[in-house]
Amino acid sequence: MVCGVLGKDANPKRRTSIGSGSFRGRCTYYYVSEGLTACGHRYDDHQFIVALNTAQFDPHTPNGNPNNNALCGRQIQVNGPRGAAVVGVVDSCPGCPYGGVDLSTAAFQAVVGDLSIGVANVTWSWK
Repeated sequence: MVCGVLGKDANPKRRTSIGSGSFRGRCTYYYVSEGLTACGHRYDDHQFIVALNTAQFDPHTPNGNPNNNALCGRQIQVNGPRGAAVVGVVDSCPGCPYGGVDLSTAAFQAVVGDLSIGVANVTWSWK
């Protein structure tokens, strides 16, 4: 599923230091258990994790190896219509525009609600 960002933070030219800043945007969910993540590990759909858009993820990938990305393992707090959750960055989302996030199904249910909702507006910030 694809997600995007809303508001003034959508400007990709506005760069922040590694893992800083707050964002407002839309998010969706994905099934993380279907394979290895960009950070090089397998996870379960019940874990609270996030795939960060490639515009923000890729600049922190040394020598083209996402397994060594400086953002792998960093945490963000996502706030949505149902609640908030702290999730770990473990993947990239190639289909997400700058600011977009894809949550694991468990995290999406905690932050947004039922998976049938599919997409929602959220805010997120680095922990």
